[in-house]
Amino acid sequence: MLTLVRSRVRAAALALSAVAALTFGTTATTGAAAAPAPAPAKQGPTSVAYVEVNNNSMLNVGKYTLANGGDNVFDVAVIFAANINYDTGKKEAYLHFNENVQRVLDNAATEIRPLQQKGIKVVLSVLGNHQGAGFANFPSQQAASAFAKQLSDTVTEYGLDGIDFDDEYADYGNNGTGQPNDSSFVNLVTALRANMPDKIVSLYNIGPAASRLSYGGVDISSKFDYAWNPYYGTWQVPGIALPKSKLSPAAVEIGRTSQSTAADLARRTVSEGYGVYLTYNLDGTDRTADVSAFTRQLYGSDAVFAR
Repeated sequence: MLTLVRSRVRAAALALSAVAALTFGTTATTGAAAAPAPAPAKQGPTSVAYVEVNNNSMLNVGKYTLANGGDNVFDVAVIFAANINYDTGKKEAYLHFNENVQRVLDNAATEIRPLQQKGIKVVLSVLGNHQGAGFANFPSQQAASAFAKQLSDTVTEYGLDGIDFDDEYADYGNNGTGQPNDSSFVNLVTALRANMPDKIVSLYNIGPAASRLSYGGVDISSKFDYAWNPYYGTWQVPGIALPKSKLSPAAVEIGRTSQSTAADLARRTVSEGYGVYLTYNLDGTDRTADVSAFTRQLYGSDAVFAR
């Protein structure tokens, strides 16, 4: 079975993007909430689509519906990806947007609201950027809480539906930063959940943070809405104490994971009672055949692509 990990090309593109750090504390018109959409009528697992916005439009997520009933194929769209960077002068982590992520956020009215108006949740993924800063090495509760505030402020400012944690490419130790510690991620997620109790917090189940979910008698597992397998083309149950309804052991890369494997993983998702199905790298090509391979198993329907 093919095992596909996230592309190194993607990581290089993220690291090389020249951007300015986000300034917090201002009120932006982009934060206007989208009109609530009717709850989807389809029955079956929650489908998630990561979109590499360096190359593709978030609007692709809203182009797929089910032939039977017309409901959205995808329930959650993930903007991939913002970064956790490190300010060597201040010796602190900060949230950073490359020019493509910033463009999506600045144009929320046309890039994000149309999805939300369809009932699709839009979440921002945050990823390491080779600078030594990561979710697992905040040196204090205060430092973790400060970064959590940057995250929740971003969700509020741009009218997003949550935050996704992806602990890759941090390169812990770079720029004199510390190695992972047991309290960091617990403090970060605890603060973030307190800041946004009704938003999505999801875990891409990889890296030092994913293996440090408990500290000082506090277990943050229940603070996540979802957790998913990070290895495309495989089946792996995330090692986190969440109910099956919130887990995706299946992970596929659209266009690279074979249709037969995508179908097998979807069939297993349903038969074993899991509630989430993860896809990565949805692009603007008509991927009806790839998407239908799993929607037939998840929802009993082919997918339809709207150009």
